Amino acid sequence: MPTPYQTHIGSFTRKSTFFWAAVGATVGLANLWQFPYLASLHGGGLFILLYLGCLLLVTLPLMITEAAIGRNARHGIVLAMDGLIRSAKRSRAWMAVGRLSVLSAFLVLSFTAVFGSIALAYVFYGAVGRFSGAGQAEATGVLAALVSDPREFRVFMGWHGFFLVMVLWVSGQGVVGGLERAFRIVVPGTLILMLALFGLATWYGRIDGAMTQILEMHPQDLTWTSLSAALFHAFYTLGLGMGVWAVLGAYTTPNTQLKRSILAVVLMDTLVAILAGLMIFAMATQSSVFDGERGFSLLFVSLPVSLAELPASQFVIATVFLMVVMIVWSTALALLEPVVGWFREWTGAPRGLSVLLVGLSVWLAGLASLFSFNLWSQYRLGGATVFRWLELLTGGLMIPLVAILIALFTGWCLTRNLSKSMLGKAPGLFGTIWFWVMRLVLPLVVAYIGIHYTANSLVNMCNTGSEALWCEPGPGLVLQEQHGTSPQPIEKSGVGAVDDEAGELVPAEQTTDNKSDLPQSLPENAPKDGDILYHSV
Repeated sequence: MPTPYQTHIGSFTRKSTFFWAAVGATVGLANLWQFPYLASLHGGGLFILLYLGCLLLVTLPLMITEAAIGRNARHGIVLAMDGLIRSAKRSRAWMAVGRLSVLSAFLVLSFTAVFGSIALAYVFYGAVGRFSGAGQAEATGVLAALVSDPREFRVFMGWHGFFLVMVLWVSGQGVVGGLERAFRIVVPGTLILMLALFGLATWYGRIDGAMTQILEMHPQDLTWTSLSAALFHAFYTLGLGMGVWAVLGAYTTPNTQLKRSILAVVLMDTLVAILAGLMIFAMATQSSVFDGERGFSLLFVSLPVSLAELPASQFVIATVFLMVVMIVWSTALALLEPVVGWFREWTGAPRGLSVLLVGLSVWLAGLASLFSFNLWSQYRLGGATVFRWLELLTGGLMIPLVAILIALFTGWCLTRNLSKSMLGKAPGLFGTIWFWVMRLVLPLVVAYIGIHYTANSLVNMCNTGSEALWCEPGPGLVLQEQHGTSPQPIEKSGVGAVDDEAGELVPAEQTTDNKSDLPQSLPENAPKDGDILYHSV
């Protein structure tokens, strides 16, 4: 067995582990419930090319920077930033970058675990035949009984605790015995399972229609809104701004080729997203069953209904949601690690105790999101539940702010020699592109993403009848402006919502018409499609 490169908080023993861990961190529910929808809406194969361009020119430099910060320091993001600040002789105020990263990871993990618990329950529901012969109304009833029924919240809490125990048990085994082993088994296993399900969907499904939706070029659907959607997806789906890449970089072995590995991760994440999109659309037994579907309603309502019509549906549904659980499990492990690493470096506590204390804190914080769907669903501030505000705080403010600050710090505060030392060997052209992207391009792009998402989310709250200050006539001008920039409003089930990814707003008249269909599309208190930003999982 290779001798591990020891750090204060741990290290992987094999250089390929970084790749598997990074794939596990980046492949999330967004690959299932957002990418297919966006690709089918914004030009198919052309959107995929646009998305890859955004990844390579905007997101990839930030990913490399975060991982290089951790690798250079061999610490988590907080102590790594501390070392850079001291080396560059900059203000200690920059320490806020690391602390915000850890807090973002903690909050995102708290509601990621809630979604993981629903997927875990669906594995058992599928296996015992709860969805056999189910239609839209029956599938909605199953979801409502689990998520939205105030009388059954203890059952929901049980699944939530079960999922977190799975995550904490692996993390408590250590970096090598727990994380490394899990990532090297779970992530390849997930990909193999996805390939098997893709083969099943190809055999029984409509693979030709799926390829038309996802891969064929539809230039008539490509607009400036498509670029906005590609930027949002490229930024939010790769675990940026939460210290994940820094801690994974800190765990790398000395002979790991960081930049090449990160490029491979980006390509693998895109490939998985395409494969997942083809699989989901091929499983549709009716040509229009997934039209306009995304997010929560796609995964937990429409997909089980479609799968229920396949042969051996109990086995198929249980297997599909087992794959979903594996995806969220690996993501949760990656999100937990920056928090555990920070706590160990801050307190010097052993790993087992650190995992236990952090896990209890995550469980308690997760209850706030869990209760938002049932017990606390009527308690709203500014038209939004606790879960929605947590999602907005992390997605609209904290994560973009961390990304902007990292870009500004590395682009403007570090000397050229220190930057080159941190990045390691790289072609001159790459170094030049990285330098100017971090200095100018990335701060402006991420600021646009954060402001756009926050503004649209606040407008979305107004559509629920909120009397908040931003819903007064003055801010209403923003609402009118957003409506005016939406050339092709999207009809979605549920209440009126902003399409956060594309920057589009569903008109109030459409959402009013759809309210009568709400009980058959999504439980009233469940998170709506516009309430979940795909970065969260």
